[in-house]
Amino acid sequence: MKLKGKVHKFGANIDTDVIIPARYLNLSEATELAKHCMEGINPQFISRVKPRDIIVATTNFGCGSSREHAPLAIKACGISCIIAKSFARIFFRNAINIGLPLLECDEAAEGTETGDIVEIDLAIGEIKNLTKNKIFVAKPYPDFMRELISSGGLIEYTKRKLKREA
Repeated sequence: MKLKGKVHKFGANIDTDVIIPARYLNLSEATELAKHCMEGINPQFISRVKPRDIIVATTNFGCGSSREHAPLAIKACGISCIIAKSFARIFFRNAINIGLPLLECDEAAEGTETGDIVEIDLAIGEIKNLTKNKIFVAKPYPDFMRELISSGGLIEYTKRKLKREA
């Protein structure tokens, strides 16, 4: 699976409260959540993000509450992948469960800025910063996780698997 998009860069400790502020947790539709994505840290984010764009951050992205609303809002606003030095574990699992790929790569987090164009090959973990002509390598996903992500998340993956087994 290959992804390509413009980078939106954030720093460290981006918590779920700034990804989707608590006042919107009563919303259940991903498209409605998306309208408020990153509002707590950058109110202009949603007007600047385009489908297939990529978030790059430093450490501990997705820390805070374990709400699934945060990765749902990010995916629904069009972000195709998040690259960071590290992720909060529950955020990481929630993102994978909904089919939002995350890559841990210190070098890419340091060597990429807002506006750069990045191309990602999830199969091999390669991250190309096309703007700066640099290549970074993240640990690739195992086959079953790539299948889970390409299926659109755990629910769709399970449906497909059950259908194949029937």
